[in-house]
Amino acid sequence: MPVSPRMKNQSVVLLFLFSILTAPAYPAQAPASPKTQPPPPPPGAPMVTLEEALAPGAVVAAADGKPVTYGELDAVLKSLPAQSQQAALQDRRTFVVQYVMLRRLVEQAERDKLDQRSPYKEAVAYSRMQVLYQALINEKYQQTEVSKEEQEKFYQANKDRFTQAKVKVLYISFTATPPPQTDPQARKILNEAEAKAKIEGLLKQIRAGADFVKLVKEHSEDATSAAKDGDFGAIRKSDKIPEAIRSVIFSLKAGEVSPPVRQPNGFYLFRVEELTVEPFEQVRQNLYTELKGDRFKQWMDSMQKDINLKIENQAFFAPKTMPVPLPAPPKPK
Repeated sequence: MPVSPRMKNQSVVLLFLFSILTAPAYPAQAPASPKTQPPPPPPGAPMVTLEEALAPGAVVAAADGKPVTYGELDAVLKSLPAQSQQAALQDRRTFVVQYVMLRRLVEQAERDKLDQRSPYKEAVAYSRMQVLYQALINEKYQQTEVSKEEQEKFYQANKDRFTQAKVKVLYISFTATPPPQTDPQARKILNEAEAKAKIEGLLKQIRAGADFVKLVKEHSEDATSAAKDGDFGAIRKSDKIPEAIRSVIFSLKAGEVSPPVRQPNGFYLFRVEELTVEPFEQVRQNLYTELKGDRFKQWMDSMQKDINLKIENQAFFAPKTMPVPLPAPPKPK
């Protein structure tokens, strides 16, 4: 879920306070001496983290005559980016000092009634809107559910989407204007017509019974697949590949070789090794995420659809630079 610019700014402020404001004045405490260290837990006692041992209302420290609870600190930590959380947890005393300093500054701002003065009043109100809208979106998304039965129904109705083809490929490249070649031993760089003629010749050999893999090893310029006997992996109908490639591959039966498929820099021959349908359990998680996202989007669209906007003042929507009418020239006397 995207984070609003306002919430990012809040995190930046907290990070600034933690890393710059008073960190030099509060170095990390030295380890406690053996005499002051708590006794080790008895043998067999369950191991728990510090966070598990503290309740939200547990008082961690006190400053300015007020307690600082674990719940307060935990809420601040959760609003920080992961890297800042890590830094805070590595030096918890400094983090608590920074939090107290932040709280003190906010209290001073409230005493000065800055939250009631423009432009801060409007900024506070906008921040509240941002937090609440983000909270609603989070809640709605979490509450959006798609049952297993719905997932299975979608899978059965769209089984064609989950068809995948295991393919081998032979690739011949071309260049629009091949440079002159001085080394007779070097591989010749072909133009488009030459590449097309070459791959059509190879296809003719294959259809006459030549070994596809042997020709791949001898001629294919896709080094990655050629090193694996032409194996290109599994291609799904839902994969983001050029439509020219998708339509050709899924028009073939297992064992068939495609006609040459032109792409911007070369020609391909595809041989389909196997056609299968991904089982439901294999795609279930992706299906759940997709259907949940679609359902959530429907809710968002319905919220926007109900907006009935009536423009009351066109001046706001005018271009930034409006023509200013010039005064009429004086009439000749």
